[in-house]
Amino acid sequence: MTRGTGSVEESFEAARPARAFVDLDRIEHNVAYLKGLLPPGCRFMAVVKADAYGHGDLEVSKAAVAAGADCLGVALVEEAERLRAGGVKSPLQLLFEPPPGTAVRAHSCDMTFNVYTLEFARALSEAAAASGRPAVVHIKVDTGMRRVGIYPEDVRGFASSLLELPGLELEGICTHFAVATEPENPFTATQMERFEGAAAEAEDVAGRVLVRHAANSAGVLAFPRSHYDMVRVGIAMLGLPPSEHFADDRELRPAMSLTGDVAFVKRVGPGEGISYGLTYAPASSAYIATLPLGYADGVSRIQSGKAEVLIRGRRRPVVGTICMDLCMVDMGDERVQAGEPFTVIGRDGEEEITMEEVAGRLGTINYEVACMISARVPRVYVRGRERE
Repeated sequence: MTRGTGSVEESFEAARPARAFVDLDRIEHNVAYLKGLLPPGCRFMAVVKADAYGHGDLEVSKAAVAAGADCLGVALVEEAERLRAGGVKSPLQLLFEPPPGTAVRAHSCDMTFNVYTLEFARALSEAAAASGRPAVVHIKVDTGMRRVGIYPEDVRGFASSLLELPGLELEGICTHFAVATEPENPFTATQMERFEGAAAEAEDVAGRVLVRHAANSAGVLAFPRSHYDMVRVGIAMLGLPPSEHFADDRELRPAMSLTGDVAFVKRVGPGEGISYGLTYAPASSAYIATLPLGYADGVSRIQSGKAEVLIRGRRRPVVGTICMDLCMVDMGDERVQAGEPFTVIGRDGEEEITMEEVAGRLGTINYEVACMISARVPRVYVRGRERE
């Protein structure tokens, strides 16, 4: 087993008995499966922004590349710097523009840039010209997401402006889907039509074919037409379905589980309140197990009185208010010992708690659940199904 900050050979010793296991074999399986859905020659971008959605960007990047990912996607210059400092030499692409004043710093990371404002494009041009090394750029088109990007009708003029800037090399054009997680929604087809028209305009101006990319995880799974020349995959690479519409895809294998060891056990009498606010009291005498995870770790306080965990292969209710560092479980008359394992996310015997189940309690999506697991929970990298 390994720590999130260590190498794959480094042993893990928990001062605090809580950890998030990340199965690298599963990540490699997911990448291989998803690549198998693509047409020949289509590039695979592994999106590892936000610390690979909480899974650990360095180790996930290495596993994704080992499984055939062609490049890596990040959202921040700081994320690119971290990967380069960690020894990652694979091609990187910055998905969002940073402030123009950071262009020199960003260009030093040796990566491709999505661009959608002339302000940043000019700053990047100056940085590239000063360094003597061209900056490769892709035009980001807003085909309906209304987040970032230029409108399709502005692509011709924007592409012309980019071609006039020294030091910039126009390589590609991209967009992002707003509702690909809803396969029956016709708006994705509308976005593809807008994008294809915009790409044709840009290519006409550039006088050459550009790398086209639009598909996210849901696009890869549901819209083969959107695969174009490259796809950008994040959540599905980690084995998590992009939405409930993909929940039956058995080839996606979740890579992360959140586990720990019981910290303390006491017998509580009937009617005795538990935790802040004394919001819960057992009707009869019960064993209460205290677990060393709380909302500072990503076990949200919103789940108070709703969450369940697995202990000895059975579901147990989390009771009382979830604390910053701890939460409590009502074991009834079954006495457990400090040091016994529990599972917050993952499988124990025949029972399993998924990130999707947790997301349902919180009224959110599995993406956020993964990202919520904080950095103070050690990531332990394993191979295969071994979890001990």
